[in-house]
Amino acid sequence: MSIVFLSPTAQRGGSEAALLELLAGLRESHPSWSLDVVVASDGPLVGGVKALGVPVHVLPFPQSLARLGDWSVGRGVGARVGFMLRCAGLAWPAARYLHRLRAVLRDRRPNVIHTNGFKMHVLGALARPRGSAVLWHLHDYTARRVMMARLLRLIAHRCSTAVANSRSVADDMRSVCGPQFDVHPVWNAVDLNRFTPEGPQVDLDTLAGLERSEGVIRVGLVATFARWKGHRTFLDALALLAPWLRVRGYVIGGPVYETAGSQVTLEELRSVAASLGLGDRVGFTGLVADSAAAMRALDVVVHASTDPEPFGLVIAEAMACAKAVVTSGAGGARELTEPGVNALVHTPGDPRSLAQAIDMLVRDAHLRARLGSAARTSAEQRFTRRRLINEFTPIYERLATP
Repeated sequence: MSIVFLSPTAQRGGSEAALLELLAGLRESHPSWSLDVVVASDGPLVGGVKALGVPVHVLPFPQSLARLGDWSVGRGVGARVGFMLRCAGLAWPAARYLHRLRAVLRDRRPNVIHTNGFKMHVLGALARPRGSAVLWHLHDYTARRVMMARLLRLIAHRCSTAVANSRSVADDMRSVCGPQFDVHPVWNAVDLNRFTPEGPQVDLDTLAGLERSEGVIRVGLVATFARWKGHRTFLDALALLAPWLRVRGYVIGGPVYETAGSQVTLEELRSVAASLGLGDRVGFTGLVADSAAAMRALDVVVHASTDPEPFGLVIAEAMACAKAVVTSGAGGARELTEPGVNALVHTPGDPRSLAQAIDMLVRDAHLRARLGSAARTSAEQRFTRRRLINEFTPIYERLATP
């Protein structure tokens, strides 16, 4: 079995973490399989892949292609025309990149080309050499991306099958490509030896430039700076908490992608926090390389996405760390937890609903402990690497069968 994985970025994000976990599982379970990774930029993913002993080839996108995105393209005619004009200007650089990618794939002649992001779904399908099957690994909703949905629908016949990281994302893709489109829901996995209740903790106060405060309940939003990750909702919720509660919030993460217009900035978030009068009740740590150590330093982990979450890897990782989790109750994230059993759930985009959940956890240490213990048990049942590989293996083997 020969598989080439295509990733549009090497930065830290949920899709890249999921890819590393899949590669690690395949290395353990199928050591004879040939695995290669082609990534369109340099970054942390490259080192992670190399550490697994998997060959990696950096084939950088042209800057114009790297920054192109349809996240903010509306449904109006003007917005679509503007986006199409930008795409037209990319025709030559995209064609050159496609030529280079096609050469790499021809050289490797894989049984399966596993693509890990929208741009690579398109490029992988177009660059596919004869005899190779294409598997789209869907980590995001497609229907809301108006232009990308149209493009994927046009080239869906070049995709042999797809895997979605939740039932919600699978249903979304069928709404785009039709009910006959072959897509399999497969949850992501978590490294349960790394994301554990015991282990080192980072000093969040030092990272955030705050004075050390003992005896406070630490509540953190762990997320990239994507605009839909709910940073404003989190800050608004903190501002709604009673000021006498000994609680401190942390925004853990930063910008990781190059796509224009898709992310908030640290300056924006600091300005919002100042306008809400949060002062030293909130800190901004930036990206933390050891996210498990960051989660262990928290008492409560918040997931606040305002749009439906395709999966919510942070939720699974926090559960594995036995943390009390508050999740946004929409999309794939809704599939991962049982409200009141292993997590609390709030209404997406509603600061008051989120504040009520945080307030409940801040006041009740027993509830935090009970939810955290149940969360770890659930993670050990649902997010194992073995389960992931057991679900992926027959899909790969079917695609590789002549």
